Amino acid sequence: MSDLLTHEEYKAIAKGISFPTEAFIDGHFRPAQSGKTFDTLNPATGEVLARVAACDAADVDFAVQKARDAFEDGRWSRLHPRDRKEALIRLAKLVKRNARELAVMESLDSGKTIYDCELVDVPETVNCLTWHAELIDKIYDQVAPASDNHIAMIVREPVGVVGLVLPWNFPLLMLAWKIGPALASGCSIIVKPALETSLTALRVAELAMEAGIPAGVFNVLPGGGAEVGEPIGRHMDIDAVSFTGSTATGRRFLRYAAESNMKEVTLEMGGKNPAVVLDDAENLDRVAAHIVNGAFWNMGENCSAASRLIVQKGVKDELIERIKAHAREWPMGDPLDPVNRVGALVSKAHFDKVSSYLGKGPKVILGGKAEGGFVEPTILDITDRDAKQVREEIFGPVLSVLTVDSFDEAIALANDTEYGLAASIFTANVKRAIRGARAIRAGTVTVNSFGEGDISTPFGGFKASGFGGRDNGIHAHDQYTQLKTIWVDLADDEDEAVA
Repeated sequence: MSDLLTHEEYKAIAKGISFPTEAFIDGHFRPAQSGKTFDTLNPATGEVLARVAACDAADVDFAVQKARDAFEDGRWSRLHPRDRKEALIRLAKLVKRNARELAVMESLDSGKTIYDCELVDVPETVNCLTWHAELIDKIYDQVAPASDNHIAMIVREPVGVVGLVLPWNFPLLMLAWKIGPALASGCSIIVKPALETSLTALRVAELAMEAGIPAGVFNVLPGGGAEVGEPIGRHMDIDAVSFTGSTATGRRFLRYAAESNMKEVTLEMGGKNPAVVLDDAENLDRVAAHIVNGAFWNMGENCSAASRLIVQKGVKDELIERIKAHAREWPMGDPLDPVNRVGALVSKAHFDKVSSYLGKGPKVILGGKAEGGFVEPTILDITDRDAKQVREEIFGPVLSVLTVDSFDEAIALANDTEYGLAASIFTANVKRAIRGARAIRAGTVTVNSFGEGDISTPFGGFKASGFGGRDNGIHAHDQYTQLKTIWVDLADDEDEAVA
């Protein structure tokens, strides 16, 4: 924690922050055309941080037109890859230069702990932008095998104007996951941040202009789902949408695309992710630390959270005791206090939803209290495998423990869900680890750890957790490019006569 400031220093920074409050379109901050605003709140205190422009379909139309103009005249889409790379690297450097301001802004707006904002979210945002920038001039196209009289070139082209619809749980990092490959590919973008967490996206757009990304290429429209999200999904001049959020909302974007211009849609959605601990797992203390991190990191507001612990009964009691011990190392309180690892849930509505899972029913092993926007890290021992705590995505710091007798039962239970985003398996047996990882229906399976891979590995899910593509890695660029075949006939007149 040597890089962190004191609680008092963070509070002083918070007092001095000037929040961006207007939409960012065509290189300028602008009020919503309707003149409407909405309050964005600090979830930890309930205070109003700022009144932000409440955009609607008219603003979407205006932003799309400016993004289309920018795309068609080639100011970014046809810029030399080296120049796009340099601009994105400048943006990454500006984010790093303003890291502390962005971290405090993110914590205030979302309820996330400053510990995570400083040590995870902002550094990973910089890393993501840099990684995709460096990839711009290193993705090669292909030449297909053809006859001596032909050349068949397969080239990537930017898909066009793209809508990027963000979640509220990782506002800055999910912004980077999407703008990194989208801008690297040469697209113009319309960013819709979550209504609850608009501030850092607006600030990054301002930094993008400073970095030299041309006007019209990077636009940010704060506002509600019905007012901004649906118009983006239905817009006839948006070529693709990349969405991260709930499965229910993801389904809507598929419908919007089908009912409009059949735009490409990529969805990264919910999860009910299993952590399978077999009875031969080594170092249960280390296992427990991973389980706690997976369940309670970011207050469990994480689509890949390890929310279901599936444990063989031979190690259950010892593992639970170690989990309880590690959970006590995650203090809860003011998100701006760097000693705290658990902050406030993002909104009153979400607090009420998570709290509803803590009533009568499963046995509470640890925690279970909810008050004032904060929910304690909670562990539930559950025997009913159809309980709502087992079936539904809680999106809070709640770990459900399920006991099994065998490897086969554990894998079957891991797959007994509509979701398939992430999973983990803990075992000392390499064959069981690989068999389990292959058998679990999830986009990412970690062995003897909790995690999501890193920027170099594709992230996305199976079943109701994902559709149409992946974030991260080279594969993320597939969302924002389309393939074109250029077939060149080299035959001269004599060749054609012989043929």
